[in-house]
Amino acid sequence: MAYSREIYLEAMRQMEERRRKAEHDLELRRDDLYSREPRAREIERELVKISVSAGKAVLMGADKLSRLDDLKIKSLALQKELKDILDRNCLVPNFLEPWYNCELCRDTGNIDGKMCECMKQLLRQTAYEQLNRISPLSLCSFESFSLDYYPEDSIPSMNGRSVRDYMRGVLRFCKRYSENFDEYSESLLFLGGTGLGKTHLSLSIAQEAINDGYGVIYVSAPNILSRLETKQFGGRSSDRVEDEQLLQECDLLIIDDLGTEFVTKFTQAAIYNIVNSRLNSSKPIIISTNLNAKELENIYGTRMVSRIVGMLKRVDFYGNDIRQLKRYKK
Repeated sequence: MAYSREIYLEAMRQMEERRRKAEHDLELRRDDLYSREPRAREIERELVKISVSAGKAVLMGADKLSRLDDLKIKSLALQKELKDILDRNCLVPNFLEPWYNCELCRDTGNIDGKMCECMKQLLRQTAYEQLNRISPLSLCSFESFSLDYYPEDSIPSMNGRSVRDYMRGVLRFCKRYSENFDEYSESLLFLGGTGLGKTHLSLSIAQEAINDGYGVIYVSAPNILSRLETKQFGGRSSDRVEDEQLLQECDLLIIDDLGTEFVTKFTQAAIYNIVNSRLNSSKPIIISTNLNAKELENIYGTRMVSRIVGMLKRVDFYGNDIRQLKRYKK
């Protein structure tokens, strides 16, 4: 897909930084080895001279083949001596070569004039990071999710099962979901009132998926829809299309607080297109909302809500507003 100039420039900056770091680290390794093995520096200099001499020999007359053979013998002898030095110091064979992130393109982002896969991945990751910039992705984890805030009161519809015991099951389910997550995982619908842990557990899933190398975008409905609407009517419709493509194509999309945004015809159409596109392509999405199905239907209509309710696994949240409980304890 096409990316904005801003994203390309940022990805190119990061690629240049990778290349410079690999070359800087090489200089540090060389200096360290030379301090212990001065002969290694001499060998490398002699190898450079042989390379230059070989280039000149190619331009010489009839005796160039014998000259090249002599240089090759000397080069192989020096390489063997250098290898012995590396072995003596328990160093890897490529110790005196740059350690690039991508050996295919040597951190240039291009191979024979074509974009390397590592550059494509970096562009995607840069775009995800820009969309995730306003989200609290680093603030939550499964380890910090406490069941102590959930009461022991029973849930009438569950044969006396307590809220805490039920939420313990929800926590276990979310952990298993994150452990087994892949691009074909089922989509989830988190339903429940404010402050019951929906955001915390969705962020925890996001963190685990990111740690496993998946491209995750976490957005709150008000923020992302306001962003898309601003771009659409602010003369940046191409940027809006770019954002929508990222939302539709990432490995996991999490939309938090659906239904709390300022609703317009544009936002209704935008959210439907994003959700519908992902469901049609079987890409996982997690939606959390404080509203029930009827309230969602009043905002988005029967067509969208029937798709969400019919195709997303419903996970209900019970309890009291944890944010209020924490504030009260303080």
